[in-house]
Amino acid sequence: MYALFKSVANTDDPAQRQEFTRYLAHRMAPAIHAVVVLALFAYLLATAGRALVGASTVPLLLRLAPALPLLLLAATAGRVKRPLPLSLLALSCVLLLEIGINLNGIGQISGPRLVLPGLLLPVASSVIWIRRWDFIVAMALCALGPLPLLLGTIDGVVVFQYAVYMTIAISVAIVLRAFITRTLFEQFRLEQKLRAQANTDGLTGLLQRNRFLELARLALADIHRQQRPVCLLYLDADHFKQLNDDHGHAAGDAALIALANGLRAQMREPDLIGRIGGEEFAMLLPGLDLQQARHRAEQLRLAVGTIQRPDGPLTVSIGVAQCRSSDEGIDAVLARADKAMRQAKIDGRDRVVIDNSPS
Repeated sequence: MYALFKSVANTDDPAQRQEFTRYLAHRMAPAIHAVVVLALFAYLLATAGRALVGASTVPLLLRLAPALPLLLLAATAGRVKRPLPLSLLALSCVLLLEIGINLNGIGQISGPRLVLPGLLLPVASSVIWIRRWDFIVAMALCALGPLPLLLGTIDGVVVFQYAVYMTIAISVAIVLRAFITRTLFEQFRLEQKLRAQANTDGLTGLLQRNRFLELARLALADIHRQQRPVCLLYLDADHFKQLNDDHGHAAGDAALIALANGLRAQMREPDLIGRIGGEEFAMLLPGLDLQQARHRAEQLRLAVGTIQRPDGPLTVSIGVAQCRSSDEGIDAVLARADKAMRQAKIDGRDRVVIDNSPS
């Protein structure tokens, strides 16, 4: 039993817990909608059947009254996507069903007062709860909801049976919810892992080209709205083919990993770094003008120069380009930085060149 809860309980990262809650809401929204619709039809059927088999002092229209708010909940459930509204909607459904169970049982003229529908609710609703608090509130409603029915009987056996069966029902609901939650959590982590693999380079851990360009476009839009400068660095490891040819691809991979770690150690929080090609990298520098970006590029070049590869220090050629206007896209800025980087190669490598192409 403990193993069912262990995986989710050990999620100590608040951001991951919040993301998982949103994931649960997205996954459970269709199930909650289906359960509310099913609850409406089940309540109408049960009320009609109760009216046919036994008389009651409670008017039929009053017993049908919970159906109207249930209908409104069913109409609303399909459009609700956020966790808190979904939880409140599902709890409202349980509360209305408990009210309906009491209305159908309290006024019964003859025969035992049945609380069986109340015993079904914990198990039937166990798979739709998003957070722990809404599950606890729901189970409390299920357990205490039929009390008006039970208080009207002096048969202690009935009360004892109800307590035993409700305990069993809630226990089954706990196990089912724990199993469903853990299964969804494992699926959530797998999807996160696959998404990370799709967005990041497997060797260096940096953003892949397409993801870098996608995030850079979004960043540029924000930067232009804030009317701030932004520059882009294009880096290429010098003599990399020679390293692979002379010392093997394992040495080349080790050099790329060390280079990526060096770039990552120098980045600020708003910066973006991506692996654009084999030994080519790009870094977006929000908030920096051309001279500030050149200074950062020189710092990066010197930091990378402390990395040793089998045939000597690792060096890079860096091109720097500034975004000139809000109409210029990331591809154009990248192309100008690439051109400046190639000029650095022509000029002798291991240097920084600023893009001076005409506007």
